[in-house]
Amino acid sequence: MSARKAALGLFCAAILSAQTAPAGKGRQVIDQAVAALGGDRFLHMHSRTTSGRIYSFFHDEMNGYDITTTYTEYLDNKPAKGLWVREREVLGKKQDYSYLFLPDQGFDITFRGARPLKDENWDRYKRTTRNDILYILRFRRDEPGMTYDYIGSEVRITRHVEVVDVTDASGDTVRVDFDYNTHLPVRQSFSWLDPVTRQRNDEATNFDKWRDAGGVQWPFTIERHRNGYKVYQMFASKAEVDQPLPEKIFDLPPGAKILKQMN
Repeated sequence: MSARKAALGLFCAAILSAQTAPAGKGRQVIDQAVAALGGDRFLHMHSRTTSGRIYSFFHDEMNGYDITTTYTEYLDNKPAKGLWVREREVLGKKQDYSYLFLPDQGFDITFRGARPLKDENWDRYKRTTRNDILYILRFRRDEPGMTYDYIGSEVRITRHVEVVDVTDASGDTVRVDFDYNTHLPVRQSFSWLDPVTRQRNDEATNFDKWRDAGGVQWPFTIERHRNGYKVYQMFASKAEVDQPLPEKIFDLPPGAKILKQMN
């Protein structure tokens, strides 16, 4: 009974909080999150290396897993087009195949050569990255037209969170739950319309197991869902910020054959 009363009390407090939130409360939550992530250290990190295990799922059933090391470079200047990052995801025990993500294109790299990613795979990567709250806070926080609407304080299962809608100039919105005590993001969600099927798709990401990665807090567990089904999990064993990256890690292998994009 006492637990039910406590939960009811938090629920009522959440409603009251949403009704009395002052103007600018959403931006305040965002700024608290940046400070919790590492403040200036987070805002000026140049690179990150993350190692661990990844799992893929179809209708909540695991259909693949691998060992991975991902090298990420955060660009100082906005590219002419595309994203503010370069990434190389190296897979397998022998690290003999990988994905290369440049600001405006991606490649699937094997011993056979480098094949440009299919348009739908590149669009998925670009959409996931642009709507990632960690990417938003690092690069898009002060983007013209960006707004932060405070939705309220809620209880999700046993966690007290503050909910903020992050909306860009195009009207795309990412709803983010921030832990009330740590101020770190724990969940985000957004929707998008498939240009071919004209169907709406709902994407959600959960962040957990936050640890220090060299002055920056980073989630060691990431889980993604699409239309209610789990599609991806990442369990990091190590994450480091601003450590030297392998030379030419974002170059195609010397002499690599450029293969035709698959339909």
